[in-house]
Amino acid sequence: MKKSGLITLAMVSALSMGSAFAQQTIKIATLTPLSGGQSDLGTQIQNGARLAVNEYKARFAKLGFNLQLVGYDDQADPATGTANARKIAADRSILAVVGTLNSGVAIPASQALAPSRVAMISPANTANSVTDRGLKNMNRIVARDDAQGPAGAQFIINTLKAKKVYVLDDKTAYGEGLASEVDKALKAKGIQVVGREGTEEKSDFSAIISKIQLLKPDAIYFGGIYNQVGVFAKQLREKGVNAPLIGGDGYDSSELLTIAGEGAKGIYFTTVAAPIEALPAAKTFSANYQKTFKKPAQGFGAFGYDAAKVALQGILDAIKTNKNKMPSRAQVETAIRKVKATGLLSGNVEFNSVGDRKAAKMYIMSVGDNLKFKLAETIDVKAPRQ
Repeated sequence: MKKSGLITLAMVSALSMGSAFAQQTIKIATLTPLSGGQSDLGTQIQNGARLAVNEYKARFAKLGFNLQLVGYDDQADPATGTANARKIAADRSILAVVGTLNSGVAIPASQALAPSRVAMISPANTANSVTDRGLKNMNRIVARDDAQGPAGAQFIINTLKAKKVYVLDDKTAYGEGLASEVDKALKAKGIQVVGREGTEEKSDFSAIISKIQLLKPDAIYFGGIYNQVGVFAKQLREKGVNAPLIGGDGYDSSELLTIAGEGAKGIYFTTVAAPIEALPAAKTFSANYQKTFKKPAQGFGAFGYDAAKVALQGILDAIKTNKNKMPSRAQVETAIRKVKATGLLSGNVEFNSVGDRKAAKMYIMSVGDNLKFKLAETIDVKAPRQ
């Protein structure tokens, strides 16, 4: 009896080990700021990606794969993001990355991942150089600065009727690139740019506000992120400057309203991430997000979800190409660039030769007297090359 029992245990152990080996692990990573001043947006992206992974787990399990999400904190810092990209490259089970939030992080991180053929799908990066470098592993599901900048300039000219504009940026690849596109588009239409400067200031904008008071622009454009712009807006209004303040999708966080308070009134921004109410297909997603994370979904959460679904569809396509076996990173990289994803919250996704989404939408939001975001306009944009 003892001998028989030992054989049975050995058999069970062998079967258990065989089952474990049969379930190969596939990971996708998120690379976003999870700490620091921009963590709200970075956490939204990670949360959206997690919901997508949860939805796809059963499909991967049927094929013999254990699907996991791993999150990396880039702290909105290029050096930290690049260091984490190298860690991602070293983990051979990671086949794709959803990220980053900041273009200034995406550029060196994607370069670090390129030799290992790890595909990136960005739900947020807008700087032209993110894809203009021609990396095979870099893709994005949002519009570029050369679409977002002119859209902001068009709104300043046609809706706000401004004749004189002061243009600022935060000295990052994102903010400077966006502000430069706005500056160029305004000047092309004969609008006077009365001031143009970059600033890394985070707490005391009195010197800049004094210049603005002297020049009396009809509107102010600030290419930056909500944590910096919120402080600027608060101080601007406290100094009695009520000119409209316009920016890009870096403003797209409810934290902007918290930081700026009453100073948020009269803020407008273009965003590549649609407000949830502008996405008819997002009702179920919003309910799942609220249930899972105990907070309401926002635009970048939805785009993190869509970017992850593009990554997962590409991996599934690569598995099929590889006869239902574990695909290589190169196969996944190729499959993602060729993916034709349908039924996403933001619509269908297809990439051009450099990884730009062929057709995207731009949304213009405003902050009203009730200190809430409101959709003002929707604009269809196309990538500069198809």
